[in-house]
Amino acid sequence: MDGMKKFITPFFRAGVLCGVLFIFFGGAAFAVPLAPGFSSVTLDGKHVSSSQLAGKGYIVNFFASWCPPCRAEIPDMVALQSKYSRKGFTFIGVAVNETAPSMRSFIKKYKINYPVVMVDDNLIGAFNTLVDGGVQAIPTSFAVSSSGTVTRVITGALSKEALEQLILQVLTKPIVSK
Repeated sequence: MDGMKKFITPFFRAGVLCGVLFIFFGGAAFAVPLAPGFSSVTLDGKHVSSSQLAGKGYIVNFFASWCPPCRAEIPDMVALQSKYSRKGFTFIGVAVNETAPSMRSFIKKYKINYPVVMVDDNLIGAFNTLVDGGVQAIPTSFAVSSSGTVTRVITGALSKEALEQLILQVLTKPIVSK
């Protein structure tokens, strides 16, 4: 029995400590960040906003036409947009350090079939809060679940398989107990 007591006591103390920390910090250490609100106009003149996307999974992708890793992942994003848009998913492209005319040509050349907006101070400011030091590299993607939480922040290009797994994760509806 004494051997068992020596084994259980450290786990009991750790459990109590975790409980106290959870109560003290109000669960903040375990919080999942909410997606920032944004509103913008796409390069084809349509309005896109976080409120329009409420209840849907989406990925916000900061990219540039002059960035080789960005260009490499765009064909996969176009294919996956076609595959998953019927399920309510969309990519939102955020063009960084670009001009509107050059970006329109780029969209046409790559047959981009999802909304693309030009970066502005409000948009970058909203997403900078989710990354230590802010968005400093491209591509950087923010995966937002259908419940409105940021589930992943990825810096660097992703393979088609990794993008598809990310899409499936953001499309998964949370289980609600009754």
